This record gives sequence, structure tokens and C-alpha cells, in this order.
Amino acid sequence: MEYQFRPIGKKCAATGADLEPGSVCYSVLILRNGELQRLDYSKQGWSGPPEGALGVWKCLVPRAAEVRHEPLDTNALMRCFEQLTEEANPAREGLRYVLALLLVKKRRLRLEGSQTHGDEEYLQLAGAQGEGAYEVRDLNPSDEEIHLWQRELNVYLASEWNPGGDLAA
Repeated sequence: MEYQFRPIGKKCAATGADLEPGSVCYSVLILRNGELQRLDYSKQGWSGPPEGALGVWKCLVPRAAEVRHEPLDTNALMRCFEQLTEEANPAREGLRYVLALLLVKKRRLRLEGSQTHGDEEYLQLAGAQGEGAYEVRDLNPSDEEIHLWQRELNVYLASEWNPGGDLAA
């Protein structure tokens, strides 16, 4: 039989003081109201297991996980941009636009100018390593739309390309 209980808490069950990362902690499993509960105690708050304890162990309070952002692989992003360009899927036009701006910022694409077709403005782009000319419709998005497309692009890259990074980095 498998049991699930919450990870280590943030407060000592006896004193209410914060459990400091790297400090010793005593954890106890007890049965209350028919449910397994975990109680965590600081070294100062520990006076032995409470009555009815089913399990007791000593551990260290984990340190906060470091968030590490890997640098974006601009070549993988460029391949992704080229694939989105070939697909020409209108539903992914915002993703392509944000990716183009990111690649310009990363100096993997160069902005060569702009051109108007009818009522629409298009950015004229070229690859920094000699890749062909690209046209991307200038969507003039709001900040909210850009953030939405960035999140969509993160999901797309994680599922399709997995370059090991996050656009928010």
C-alpha cells in the first residue's frame, strides 16, 4: 500500500517558528481523524514523538531550490523560427513574431527594413549566418499579447524543441 503525505513544512509544529533551511528537523507521522498527517519540529521544539506517532525521522530542512536558467540555444531557436515560417500557420503567427523579435535581440536575425503590403506592415529580416530573407507581419501587439505569446512559445519550445531554456530568463 502506498501513502502520500505533504513535504516538509515551513513552521515548527510546537513553537510556530520558521524551520530554517539547512537546520535539523524531526518529522512525525500521526493518524488524526482517520488521516495521516505529517508534523515537523525544529530542534528547539522537539521534546520527543507525540503520543500515537506512527513514524519518526530526523532530517535536514532543504535549502530553497536554485532556479537555474540555461542559455537559449539560438541555433535551435532559428530552426524553430524556420519551421514556423514553413508551416505558415495563422494560429502561430504571434509565436513566430515573438520568436523573430527574440532572435533579433540575440543578433541571430537582422532587421533589414520593413515593407507595406496593403494595410499590413511587414518586417524584413535576414539570418546572421546567411539564411534567406524572411517577412514577418508586424503585429504591433500589446504588452499583454506579447506576454501571452511568450508563454505559448515557452510551452511550444518545451514540447517540440526542448532547447533547455525559458524565454523569461
